[in-house]
Amino acid sequence: MRITGGKYCGRTIEVPKGRLEIRPAMDSMRESVFAVLGDLSGLSFLDLFSGSGIIALEAASRGASPVACIEKDPEKFALLLKNVGIAEERIECKSMPVERFLLRNKTPYQVVFCDPPFPYRFRAELLTKLAMGPTLAQGGLVLVHFPHEDPLPDSLGFLHLEDRREYGRSIVKFYRKSNEK
Repeated sequence: MRITGGKYCGRTIEVPKGRLEIRPAMDSMRESVFAVLGDLSGLSFLDLFSGSGIIALEAASRGASPVACIEKDPEKFALLLKNVGIAEERIECKSMPVERFLLRNKTPYQVVFCDPPFPYRFRAELLTKLAMGPTLAQGGLVLVHFPHEDPLPDSLGFLHLEDRREYGRSIVKFYRKSNEK
C-alpha cells in the first residue's frame, strides 16, 4: 500500500497477511479524504483502529504533529510499529482497545480518524464517548469510516455533520465538536 500525498508520497508500507481482515482504506478514498482536510501542519492527529498505520502516515506526511495510533491486535500492532518507522517524526503507538484508550486518555486531538472494522456495532456509542470526553478537542474534527448499510445520524451529542463522502460501499462522515447538542 502506498502513501498518496505529502512528503512521504509514493512510499509503500506493508499490510498484514490476510489483507481483507485489516481492510486497508482504498488509495482513492484516502487521497480524497486528505484533500478535504488539506494542510495539517501543526494539528494533532489520532488514528483509532490503526491497523497498518497508513492513515497516521498520511497525516504525518501532510504535516500533522503530534500523531498517535491505537491498535489492539498484537500482530497488526507489530506491523504498525514497523511501518511508522519510515516517518522522520515520532508517531506514538499504543496497543489497547480503543474503548479503553478513550476512558484513560487526557490528551486532546484536533483531528481524529476512526475506522473500526465494518462488523463493529458500536460506532454511534464510540463517537458519543469521543465527543463527551477530552480526546477530541473543542472545535475538533472526527472522521468516521463505515459501510453504507450501517448508517450514522447527522448529529451525535456534541458532534455535528460537516461533510460526507461516499466511496462505493464506504462512507466517511466528518463531524465537528461544538459546545451545543
